Amino acid sequence: MLTWTDCVELSELTEDEIDAIAQHEHVPEMIALEMGNYLVHTPSGEKRVKAMIRDDIKQAQDEGRTDRVTMLKLVLKHYLEHHACK
Repeated sequence: MLTWTDCVELSELTEDEIDAIAQHEHVPEMIALEMGNYLVHTPSGEKRVKAMIRDDIKQAQDEGRTDRVTMLKLVLKHYLEHHACK
């Protein structure tokens, strides 16, 4: 049986990246993990995840949630460093 940690490692995403997808898509984290795992294995999907994180940053800015903005910018930076969707 796979654990949550196993699934995260197999997805090639961090827990924060999965959380950003979950928040953007309004789905539970396990569904976001599955969706993210699928998306990062396609060129257009990698770009879609990047767009989701950027959308989350914009929403946090609009809501005045500066701590979340800072965290999501770090998530985006890490994501761009580890995925080819420049």
